[in-house]
Amino acid sequence: MTNPQVVLQEEESEGSWMLLSWLASCLMVFGGALPYVPQYQEIQRSSNTEGFSTRVCLVLLVANILRIFFWIGKQFELTLLLQSVVMIFTMFAMLHLCCTVQNSNPVSTKQHRLSDLDLRYFWKWNAFEDYLLFCCGFSVLCAMVSILLLGSAMFIEMLGSLAVMFEAMLGLPQLLQNLHNRSTKGMSVKMVLLWMAGDVFKTSYFVMNQSPSQFWVCGSVQILIDVAILLQVLFYSQDTRIKLG
Repeated sequence: MTNPQVVLQEEESEGSWMLLSWLASCLMVFGGALPYVPQYQEIQRSSNTEGFSTRVCLVLLVANILRIFFWIGKQFELTLLLQSVVMIFTMFAMLHLCCTVQNSNPVSTKQHRLSDLDLRYFWKWNAFEDYLLFCCGFSVLCAMVSILLLGSAMFIEMLGSLAVMFEAMLGLPQLLQNLHNRSTKGMSVKMVLLWMAGDVFKTSYFVMNQSPSQFWVCGSVQILIDVAILLQVLFYSQDTRIKLG
C-alpha cells in the first residue's frame, strides 16, 4: 500500500523541480539580453558610442540567425530558439540607439551607407535601415542554402558549429576595441560582469541538459574572453592612475 505522505512529498519535489526548470528556461531566454541594459543606459547618459563596439551586435546577429537555421535542421531545446529571437531584437535595439546618437552628433561627418559598397566602412553605417537590410539579405541567403542542403547531416552540424563559433567570439570585438582605444572608458563594466555570469550559467545549463557539444564549447570560450576583458579593466585603470600620479 502506497504511503500518501510519500506520494505527496514526491509530487511536491516534482513540482519544485518543474518550477526551477521553468525559471532556468526563462533566464536562458531573457538572461542573454540583460547585460546590454547597463550599456544601453550608459550610451543614453553619455551620448557617446565610442566605448561600445557595434561589431558585438554583428557577431551576435550572425550567430543567432545561423542558430535559428540550425534549430530548423536539428530541433534542440525550444528555449535556445526563443533566446536567439530575443537576442536579435536586443541587438537591433542597440544598433538603433547607436545610430540615433551618432546622427545627433553636431560634428559634421560623411554619411556612410550600405549602398556605397565600401568595405572600409562595413558595419559603420549611419542609417539603422542599412543594418536591417543586411540582416534580411543574410537571412535570405541562409534560407536558400538551407533549402538546398537541409537533408545533409554534415551541413546541419557545420551550421551549428558556425553559429556557436561566431557566438564564442562575442566579446572579441569589445576586447579589440579596448586595445585600440587603450581604455575601457565608455564600456559598461556591469555589461561584462553580466556577460560572465550569463556565460557561466548557460555553459552549466548546456552540460546539464546534454545540449549539442557545440554549445558548451562556445560557452567555455566566451568565459575566457570575458576574463580577458575584465583584466583589461584592471590594467587600464591602473595605467590611468600611474599617469595621473
